[in-house]
Amino acid sequence: MADTLTPERAAGRLAELSADVRAAVLLDAAGSLAGASEEDRESARKLAELARRLFEEVDRATRDWDTEPPEQVEVQIPGGAVFASRTTRWTLAAVARRGALSSLMLYDLHAVLGELEGGPQIRRSEAADEGPGDGPATEEHAAEELPMPELGGS
Repeated sequence: MADTLTPERAAGRLAELSADVRAAVLLDAAGSLAGASEEDRESARKLAELARRLFEEVDRATRDWDTEPPEQVEVQIPGGAVFASRTTRWTLAAVARRGALSSLMLYDLHAVLGELEGGPQIRRSEAADEGPGDGPATEEHAAEELPMPELGGS
């Protein structure tokens, strides 16, 4: 199937889904670079190494906890954020803008990993064409059409 997500395309897919992603990498189970959103392979290798080390430190810090190892990591710094998610086969990590919404970033990471592992394809919605009479084109126009509630009682 032509639309099947491959490891080489997974990091790029994440960057397509989120405008907040500056760079992304996919690592295999051994921690080796399997794909990157950027063409600069040296930068991608450095980011992959940092992502691998990030999860190593998380695993070390949580090894005595009575729970499974964390599947997701978020690190916020003044200049941006790092988000990473992993499965038993893959680790997907992204550097994002500081204002990126954590819930959406982690959702997108999880969705891309799910698609990579044979789950459902991520579908992007598109705006429906609005013809004449199909509805308001702007918020201002929509507000004009709403009835005004009466305040106070008489």
